[in-house]
Amino acid sequence: MDWNFSSGAQLLQLCRENDVRISQVMLEREIARGELTKEQIMQEMQKNLDVMRESVDKGLNEKMRSISQLTGGEAMRLFRYADFEPFSGTNTCRAAAAAMAVVEVNAAMGRIVAAPTAGASGILPAVLLESALDRGWSDEQIIDGLFCAGAIGLLFAENATISGAAGGCQAETGVAAAMAAAAIVEISGGSPEQSLDAAAIAIKNVEGLVCDPVAGLVECPCIKRNAMGAANALLCADMTLCGITSLIPFDEVVAAMYAVGCDMRPEYRETSKGGLAATPTGKAILKHIRRASGVRNDDD
Repeated sequence: MDWNFSSGAQLLQLCRENDVRISQVMLEREIARGELTKEQIMQEMQKNLDVMRESVDKGLNEKMRSISQLTGGEAMRLFRYADFEPFSGTNTCRAAAAAMAVVEVNAAMGRIVAAPTAGASGILPAVLLESALDRGWSDEQIIDGLFCAGAIGLLFAENATISGAAGGCQAETGVAAAMAAAAIVEISGGSPEQSLDAAAIAIKNVEGLVCDPVAGLVECPCIKRNAMGAANALLCADMTLCGITSLIPFDEVVAAMYAVGCDMRPEYRETSKGGLAATPTGKAILKHIRRASGVRNDDD
């Protein structure tokens, strides 16, 4: 049987015809490619999960600073604050902190899983692992969520982009939130249609979000946008599981996101020439980092 799909509509058709979930379609697709056996695929996914868990734990429990010395320790601070009745709710606050933790590890040259990119690497593991702690999910359930998330990421990669340089931050933290929302909807017993609705709503919430890293580093505002992405994913899952649907179908949302990304001026697509990177403080940080590394500034 052909398990390939290139659109959300085709993915849903495979789910309906075979009475399976998105994760099963994605697993069968990988098996059909013939590069790895089912056992090897499952082992690789477990390795991904292990690295995700390690990066969350490291970022929440070890004091670290980024190579630039600009960031570090904020994830730990937010996680501790989550015990004191945060306005966003304890679970959401913890997930946001975990998302920041992973990107802080990345900025400190630690090991992470790019899901779908390094700049958005905190959202999927944070949402899955913190939800698992709250709901008692097993690793097997989390891995099913990763396969579901992989299917969503694949559709964005093939029909739009997952690159901030090509489509802005909507293509990175936005897609990561969409992947995470779809995954926890599936693990929670939602239908494939609901998973796609959750992914669509997550992207709609950040459509047009620019990529403007200060000094060209995946730190500011990237780390805090991972926190926002985690909260986005959780809320979109809740909306979908209570019966709210996306008025615009998933495939049309993907197309719209890509069109918006293509319309963005280069300044807003990871060039660090616009947005926050172009503020007086952003420019001052760039000059400081260049001087510290021995690189001549244009006005030196």
